[in-house]
Amino acid sequence: MTENPPEPGVPAVSISNGSVALGGRPVLRGIDLEVGSGDFVALMGANGSGKSTLVRSLVGLRPLVAGEVRLFGTPLDEYDEWCRIGFVPQRATAAAGVPASVWEVVAAGRLTRRRLLRPLSRADRAAITDALEVVGLEHRRRDAVSNLSGGQQQRVLIARALAGEPELFFLDEPTAGVDLPNQQVLADTLRKLKDRGATIVLVAHELGPLAGLVDRAVVMRDGRIVYDGAPLQDHEVHQPWLGEPHSHHHHHPDRPGRGDHVPVVASPIDRPERR
Repeated sequence: MTENPPEPGVPAVSISNGSVALGGRPVLRGIDLEVGSGDFVALMGANGSGKSTLVRSLVGLRPLVAGEVRLFGTPLDEYDEWCRIGFVPQRATAAAGVPASVWEVVAAGRLTRRRLLRPLSRADRAAITDALEVVGLEHRRRDAVSNLSGGQQQRVLIARALAGEPELFFLDEPTAGVDLPNQQVLADTLRKLKDRGATIVLVAHELGPLAGLVDRAVVMRDGRIVYDGAPLQDHEVHQPWLGEPHSHHHHHPDRPGRGDHVPVVASPIDRPERR
């Protein structure tokens, strides 16, 4: 159970008039987005469209030059409940050149829930085991992460996030470079998280087996949101007509929520520095 259930009507994450520049070059321009509690949102677009930059801005890893991000209604620069946020980076950081077992990497996900250097508690170990079971890797717990396939490494990162038991879950291109069988396993894993009530923001170039999980698609082009609405098929995302006035509409999540359940998913974010 979370200590801080979401307030009714308060978005899990929002950004208003958000802009980001890298080296003086605009990367995000006037972004407005809200994600309601329990939503599964796919953030899509071509490479270089700004979708990964947007997610990194939402978790404080990329500063805005204008606008505001709020997490559970609190401005980002005042937010300090990072145990409620899970961030799964792209797979390149899974092993990070450090010899570590699957268990050790997943156990790092508990750092937002316990004091540094404090031994793992029974609750910590139960959360780690549960996370490994959700992603189907409990039997590989003692294996070195570097010996796993790309798809299995991605599942380790998801388990690390799960171990921290967050409510809001960001995944950056989890299927990139992952073969179809492992994409299907990822889809099965994310379905379990969705069934638990997680709020999920997924960055994807294409959805593949994940398509059936998505409640809402947000498509970016040249650092702007050009579509926000019903889920799209992969081929529709890159159509030139997308974003024309007749097809562009913003979604305001006023549909009923999923009840008063408390999501039990989680992940430690690589905690952003204060800015």
